[in-house]
Amino acid sequence: MKVYLEIGEKKVFAVAIDWLGLARVAKTEEDALAALFAYVPRYKESVEGAAELDVPGGAADLEIVDRLAGNKTTDFGAPAAIIASDRARLSDAELDTALLQLRAAWDAFAASAAKARGKELEPSGPRGGGRDLDRMMEHVREADEGYSGALGMASKPAGAPWEKVHENFITAVRARNAGELPDVGPRGGDRWPALFAMRRSAWHSLDHAWELEDRSS
Repeated sequence: MKVYLEIGEKKVFAVAIDWLGLARVAKTEEDALAALFAYVPRYKESVEGAAELDVPGGAADLEIVDRLAGNKTTDFGAPAAIIASDRARLSDAELDTALLQLRAAWDAFAASAAKARGKELEPSGPRGGGRDLDRMMEHVREADEGYSGALGMASKPAGAPWEKVHENFITAVRARNAGELPDVGPRGGDRWPALFAMRRSAWHSLDHAWELEDRSS
């Protein structure tokens, strides 16, 4: 399995290149790779269509193809560095495959949220607490809404229902991949490539899906 490492000052992400959403974070490269390996079976169980994913024999069998410099977002706990291959335009077949994986990650979060409804969520984090179910669902919805903006297409209207947010996001992905949205924003910031935006959204949905599973089990 090909992976890349995103290395911040405090945290390191190990990210599977060909399987959107399969990314884990730890304090060291070794621990991040071990966490990624440990989550492969869970990813296969959560993401429809991932049954063909070959489970490596161990973390040492993961193929590191690149190491990227992280930033404050990395150390906060979210992947932010963009590998060069994510900037390439996707073929129609590649885009369809990526969208299938993305929708499967969205579906995994929706399923975890449905199962957690009515259950008391255990505290999370070093100080306990954590979002309740409704706040977590709104957090994920707002994030996907923001990812459309990172691609260069603002959500319309703001605060739209989840289905509309995802519809708008996929429209933005297709437009960005086709070169219909600019690479640079009006204030000079770089727009996200289509594949990275899908990778980030899939990771975020799965990360919270697994959090809900752990806190409601």
